[in-house]
Amino acid sequence: MNYFLSEEEQMIVDTARQIAQEKIKPVREKYDEEGTFPWDIVKELADAGLCGAYIPEKYGGFGDGNIMNLVLATEELCKVDGGIALCLAATALGTLPILIGGNEEQKQKYLPKIAAGTIAAFGLTEPSAGSDATGMKTTAVLEGDHYVLNGTKCFITNAGDAEVYTVFAKTNPSRGARGISAFILEKGMEGFTFGKKENKMGIRASSTRELIFNNCKVPKENLLGKEGHGLMIAQATLDGSRPGVAAQALGIAAGALDEAIAYARTRVQFGQPISSFQAIQHMLAEMATKVEAARALLYSVARMIDDNNKKDPKDRIRTSKESAMAKLFASETAMQVTTDAVQIFGGYGYCKEYPVEKMMRDAKITTLYEGTSQIQKNEIALNLIKEHAKLAK
Repeated sequence: MNYFLSEEEQMIVDTARQIAQEKIKPVREKYDEEGTFPWDIVKELADAGLCGAYIPEKYGGFGDGNIMNLVLATEELCKVDGGIALCLAATALGTLPILIGGNEEQKQKYLPKIAAGTIAAFGLTEPSAGSDATGMKTTAVLEGDHYVLNGTKCFITNAGDAEVYTVFAKTNPSRGARGISAFILEKGMEGFTFGKKENKMGIRASSTRELIFNNCKVPKENLLGKEGHGLMIAQATLDGSRPGVAAQALGIAAGALDEAIAYARTRVQFGQPISSFQAIQHMLAEMATKVEAARALLYSVARMIDDNNKKDPKDRIRTSKESAMAKLFASETAMQVTTDAVQIFGGYGYCKEYPVEKMMRDAKITTLYEGTSQIQKNEIALNLIKEHAKLAK
């Protein structure tokens, strides 16, 4: 379908596609097997300007730094490899809190570095606080000119490789959700270390580790926004970042569909290509329809977010329902499409020699992180009920 992309948007797609095909495709199997971070790809993305695709031009990025730009780049990269592409997508997750809650000094200090290729990470999840972020145990106590952080974060994408971290901690535990604050941390700060690297089923080229804070000293000027505003910053971040996960899922699904069509056209059984069998044709038709529906929803949500962000702050609305819808539909589509792709490949699809096996493994995480599919449904339903109640008044 024609989504009437602007010249700049089409350039992002073309650039990301070229990097994916020429630089990522030849090494994707290697990075998956080794589970190592793709620093050479980070350099390619930085040199091409894609690391700043979602960062405003005044801070070294592209134009208005739209979420749509991030979505387009992520989708195209993930058509080839959903794990390697996370060096860009997960950095955006760690950067959005600075874009949303940072003051001008903080933005000038960190955003140009990130646009030039510095990796960032987002520290919210804890061992006992996954879907329920308000149950976090990490604390931050102001002592003179710095905060002292204590606690642990887990399942943090880019952890250990990132230089910049946006971290959430309770500055006033007695206030519950209103006692959470957000901070910018840097790798190497006193008392800031990393736990074990997770050995994951998929997205193995993306590092996942614990963040450990043991009397970690953070300058008070690294507080994002005001004390107690952390949860609002986290929620606004997820409203903007969930389309990025949806783009990852969409890219994986689209890539699996392409592989399945190509295989079906060349795999011969009973004297003819399996693409001639109606059973296979129907599978491909359903896969393609779901992929296109996910793309249409995602692009609409990304444009809605970008339009909303251009408004005066007092006129902006929450886009949590729409972001959750995009992530839910795209991630569930990715699981279904990659599963069907493996089925079309038959026994070969279960072997690492063919890419759909990896795509199926990579797809699963999109239904889990940044809120499981069940949490997305909760978010959608709660917003629907609130909207209906408001109209009823």
